[in-house]
Amino acid sequence: MGYSTLADYREGHPSILPPQFASMVVEQGGVGPGTVIRFTTCLLGRTQRFRTAVTEPELGRVLLETDLETNDAVTSFIVDPGPASGQSQMTITTSLKLRGGILGKMERFLSTKLLYPIYVWKRELLALGATHS
Repeated sequence: MGYSTLADYREGHPSILPPQFASMVVEQGGVGPGTVIRFTTCLLGRTQRFRTAVTEPELGRVLLETDLETNDAVTSFIVDPGPASGQSQMTITTSLKLRGGILGKMERFLSTKLLYPIYVWKRELLALGATHS
C-alpha cells in the first residue's frame, strides 16, 4: 500500500482511518484531485464535521485536503521513496489558522497532542498494508 491507497477515497483511504474519524462520504470524484469528501471527527468528546476538497500539486507524491467551509485547515500527505525498494515514507501535516497570544499557544499545543497519534496510526497502517475495521 502507499500513495494509491491514500488517493482512493472510496476504499483505500477509509481503510486506514483511525477510530476518531467516522462517516466519510465521497460527494464528488473518489480518486485523487477533484474529490470532495465529508467526514466527522470526535476528539476529546467534541464532534466536528468537515467538508474537504482534494488537490494533487505533485502528481503521485502530494495530496492536499483543504477544508471547504473555512479554508482554515489544510492537511498534506507527502509520499516519498523509502529506504528499501518498494517501500515509501509518508509525512502528514495539518496547517491551521490559530489565534495569537496565549490562546494560540494552547491551540497549537492541543492540536499537536491530538493529531500526532492519529497520523502515526495512519502511517503505520499504510506501512503494514493492514486496514482498520
